[in-house]
Amino acid sequence: MAGIAVSGFNTINELAAAAPSQNNTDSLVFLFQGDSITDGNRGRNTDPNHIMGHGYAFSIASRMGEHFAEKQLVFYNRGISGNRITDLTQRWQKDTIAIKPDILSVLIGINDIDAAIRNNMVAGIDSFEEDYRKLLTQTKEQLPQCTLVLCEPFILPVGRVKENLESYSNAIKKIQESVLRLSTEFKTIFVPLQQVFENAVKRAPANYWIWDGIHPTCAGHELITKTWLKQVSSKFRGLKNIPV
Repeated sequence: MAGIAVSGFNTINELAAAAPSQNNTDSLVFLFQGDSITDGNRGRNTDPNHIMGHGYAFSIASRMGEHFAEKQLVFYNRGISGNRITDLTQRWQKDTIAIKPDILSVLIGINDIDAAIRNNMVAGIDSFEEDYRKLLTQTKEQLPQCTLVLCEPFILPVGRVKENLESYSNAIKKIQESVLRLSTEFKTIFVPLQQVFENAVKRAPANYWIWDGIHPTCAGHELITKTWLKQVSSKFRGLKNIPV
């Protein structure tokens, strides 16, 4: 399936030097992986009007695509609603490795928390970090030039999260600590999001940003987009001029 051709980078050679393409082409491949937050109700066919969904992955692709139209970057969204880390494990070869991304962005963990709380199962959270580590290890072994971007899972006190805030807060902290450790271990780009959303609550109520405590609104997805672009552009000079 073709991705969105979004070209890119006045300084494409600078970006390629930091994260060279597996195919050594001008068009770098960006892949977004995760759950429903990434999925964004994306299309499952080749219709370029829908294949990136309606969330942050779409916003990043559209913004970069317009701004760097000359280089024709390629964007894929392979987020699937409801996925946990174990689901990513089952489809990693087909939906990640086979695509051969130059830049791989992952946002995962909230469904692991949700399942653990609903079913009173701590084991899922305890095994999250090791399962995640295996995926990252596999990626670096098979795609050694791939640049990894790990996004921090997040919550706000709305809906069922507010009703069971202590459990969600304790669980999200463990998952966040795991993601940060993995980011440090694998020397990835880290996209911190919890504090971004907490700061945003100073401007508007929590449900303005995350309608149910888990899934962002349009405004919430824009927060993710801006933070992602800021963190990624800080590593690549060729991205510094992109509007955020």
